[in-house]
Amino acid sequence: MSETKKFTMGLIPKLIIAIALGILVGLYLPPVVTQIAVTFSANFGKLLNFVIPLMIIAFVSKGIADLSEGAGKLLLAAVGMAYASTLIAGSLSYTMAHTLFPSFIDPAMVDKIQQASENNLAALFEIPLNPAIDVTGALVLAFMIGLCVSVLRQKGTGQGFYQLINEFNEMINMVLAKVIIPVLPFFIFGNFANMAYSGSVFAILSIFIRIFGCIIALHIVYISVMFIVAGGLTGRNPFASLKKALPAYMTAIGTQSSAATIPVNVECNRKIGVTRQIREFVIPLAATVHLPGSMITLTACVYTLLFMYDMPHNFGLIIQFIAILGVAMVAAPGAPGGAVMSALPFLPVVGVASDSPLATILISLYLTQDSFGTAANVTGDNAISMLVEKFYYKHIVHRPIPEEDFTAEDPTN
Repeated sequence: MSETKKFTMGLIPKLIIAIALGILVGLYLPPVVTQIAVTFSANFGKLLNFVIPLMIIAFVSKGIADLSEGAGKLLLAAVGMAYASTLIAGSLSYTMAHTLFPSFIDPAMVDKIQQASENNLAALFEIPLNPAIDVTGALVLAFMIGLCVSVLRQKGTGQGFYQLINEFNEMINMVLAKVIIPVLPFFIFGNFANMAYSGSVFAILSIFIRIFGCIIALHIVYISVMFIVAGGLTGRNPFASLKKALPAYMTAIGTQSSAATIPVNVECNRKIGVTRQIREFVIPLAATVHLPGSMITLTACVYTLLFMYDMPHNFGLIIQFIAILGVAMVAAPGAPGGAVMSALPFLPVVGVASDSPLATILISLYLTQDSFGTAANVTGDNAISMLVEKFYYKHIVHRPIPEEDFTAEDPTN
């Protein structure tokens, strides 16, 4: 007798349903219903702000401790290339947004949003929950812990504290997976109900739909350029290599997780022709440090919010956010929405409070197309792996790339 598979709805359908229901509730049900939903969202926002500094300590400290291990120059090369790619992607996203977005973000529409936001309903009550440590303190503590544990481990000690970091990381991942991410649709439901009640939601959505198209187009262009550059430098056909990486792209769209896509991506990298030593090192590493798709999305979304509300949005300001976020997203959770959750603590860099309505809009906008950013991340990892392989054999070990039979099935799979 065959087992009946349990149906599980993905995050994107849940978000779409939450947004649609929120709009309907805000427009057609009595205001008290919307106010109840707003109360839930406001208090969940308090919990979110409490968890954010703990996320920083858990993910950044573990990321630094982990990245301090490895093959020396090879590790530095891989991380350096991944970080550079992430910064370039963010800079291109800013250029795209600065060039295109003002042409379809109507000032009158922005005025309508701003005026309507004044009609928002207030929460019935708010729990007085404050973060245990502020964001700056959490970041400094995370770097201090990560660097110290790394040095201790190199001396043969510190394993106990490293295990503590790992377990704390697992605890925060559990909170995200079991509480934060599952409840996000309800959080967004309350906020969209409030925006619908105030009259701002349709103006906001009309702007965001156009932004989606621009972001996904830049994802495709950037990935293609990465493969053209990597193929040119390594002597591989870039379009054939990109075709072999497509299974990873489609897997990431379905899972919305870089970590969950690692096994598929390693196999794609094998078919491209990257040696085992490099692919099994770079692909898992790049899943946490190479985030161009997420950076493109976040930069474009943040620029949109700053422009909409007539806040400073010059490149000098945005590049600070991009540079910090490129580090902060390292070891972000593999669960859907990990990148935007990692970005929230650093929104004050661009003048946006992490618990403000603008942050809510950012979460809503990002999560509704998170899978495309994740897919761009993991597909680009294959290009990074090709470049690292070339650098390793040419500049580190100074010998030709060894021959492998890439046509056979990988016996480890």
